[in-house]
Amino acid sequence: MDLSELNNYEKLENGIIKQKTVNKIKYNYAYSNIYNSYGEKANYLSYLRLGILLGALNHNPDSILDVGYGNGSFLKCASNKIINCYGYDISDYPVPDGIIKVNSILDTHFNVICFFDSLEHFDDISIIKNLNCDYIFISVPWCHYNSDEWFLNWKHRRPNEHLWHFNDTSLVNFFKENGYEKIYLGNFEDTIRKNLNDNQPNILSAIFKKT
Repeated sequence: MDLSELNNYEKLENGIIKQKTVNKIKYNYAYSNIYNSYGEKANYLSYLRLGILLGALNHNPDSILDVGYGNGSFLKCASNKIINCYGYDISDYPVPDGIIKVNSILDTHFNVICFFDSLEHFDDISIIKNLNCDYIFISVPWCHYNSDEWFLNWKHRRPNEHLWHFNDTSLVNFFKENGYEKIYLGNFEDTIRKNLNDNQPNILSAIFKKT
């Protein structure tokens, strides 16, 4: 196996793996529309995410922003419980009815900001230290890095799309460095997104409180 592609990755001190040279893919309507092919699984996942959030906070937040909202499935679900729901995406896919699309994630205070399968796409993930929020709810592919060969063949590596890779330790380290404390960490999404042939967690989810 040719391992030369590993030269385009580096491991940071906090444990995050970063792609160095990037030729980013295009995020457009077609990209977001793929989520509609997931059928009822997308709705199940949205309600599961909402339940975990409300359970961890033990109250209904007043406002929530979904960053990289895809086809808007989670926002549709969240709007049944949360009065003020907002979406941000560089794609031109529209937000659901009754949801407000914002042009910046930095200009307004939100009780909760969600990054479901989205932060790993950002050029600069240090943006989280500048967010005006009380909590961040995030899900990312769980990178176990069992070996170089494992990483090169890992289904979530996706060069030029997933630019950052986390495990549980590096994710917590990163958020702590940027002013957040962990209040929940787990892999609840695996009840829907788990490959039954894989004996390791697939998706890492966490809720952090801004300190």
